[in-house]
Amino acid sequence: MSRERFVVHLPVLAADLDGARGFARAICRALGFLADVERAGTTVSREDEQSVRHWVWCDRVRDGGRRCARAADHDGDCGGR
Repeated sequence: MSRERFVVHLPVLAADLDGARGFARAICRALGFLADVERAGTTVSREDEQSVRHWVWCDRVRDGGRRCARAADHDGDCGGR
């Protein structure tokens, strides 16, 4: 049986965008043992602006095809964990 991709929308309360991104990073770390969770595609949005998404992780591809493991909008060079 073939599998499809889905997006799970999970509302959370946070003080601001940085807080929401931090919450999303914690969720990603907690679910990191699940092979089917695509951490790199994580975004957050305000509840009343769901079409405006903000990346949680840097989306740049590094040498070897691996994505940067740092937070979105980080300072300095991309890197691993």
